Amino acid sequence: MSGELRRAALHWLAEPVPVGKAAGVSEMARRWAAGSMTLDTEAVLSAENAVPGRPARPELVPPASLNKRSMATVEGRAVMIHALAHIEFNAINLALDAVWRFPDMPTQFYTDWLQVAAEEAYHYTLLVGHLQSLGYAYGDFPAHNGLWEIADRTRGDVLARIALIPRTMEARGLDVSPGLRDKLAQAGDRAAAAILEIILRDEIGHVRIGNHWYGWLCEQRNLNPLDTYEQLALAYKAPALRGPFNIEARLAAGFTEAELDALTLNPPRATGYDQ
Repeated sequence: MSGELRRAALHWLAEPVPVGKAAGVSEMARRWAAGSMTLDTEAVLSAENAVPGRPARPELVPPASLNKRSMATVEGRAVMIHALAHIEFNAINLALDAVWRFPDMPTQFYTDWLQVAAEEAYHYTLLVGHLQSLGYAYGDFPAHNGLWEIADRTRGDVLARIALIPRTMEARGLDVSPGLRDKLAQAGDRAAAAILEIILRDEIGHVRIGNHWYGWLCEQRNLNPLDTYEQLALAYKAPALRGPFNIEARLAAGFTEAELDALTLNPPRATGYDQ
């Protein structure tokens, strides 16, 4: 692995083994915090291997092909935990992709998204460990690739990426996580509910990071954040976002009152975050 942060991020993004990717990201974050890595913000990098690296399983299918199962059964809860683990695996990749793909950003941008990658790796590890306690493994159920498809469409513009991934798709997690947590607790799976509580806490911080950099980029480009967001959602053909919205969590994550008014009174075309 390279001792330069962005090249190391590309290395772990291409890693196909999820456990190895999660461990590698955690070690990279530790080394960066210890000051034992360098950063080249100007380098324009290219991927020599397919990104993101992913295992042969789970099978990726259209979202409509995924069956909903009752969380009253162990298998039903395992399906839900598996879906969440897949989201977190993709979220590791998304954060790593932001680190390596976009040059000429401030140092804090790369630090922030490395932090996100490390926390997503922690979430993935928690979920996979719980999935194993239920008698299943990551890859045992099919999953969909909607999260990465939006990322791929926004690969040419950091503003579009920040608008439509952390502030839109991941922000949707703020809306749905409390309900999932409560359903898991009601089903008697308090360990899973506790993991969801950790994820919700950290995701508020991740979305806040997205909001910060979206505002910074709009200011740099002299753009109106509200108008720009609506234009990007349309230009990149994001699916329709549906309520209800977790207003309290969204405020904590840095959305403005004006943004929340626009979202609830006249929702733009934006993506869902369904399991």
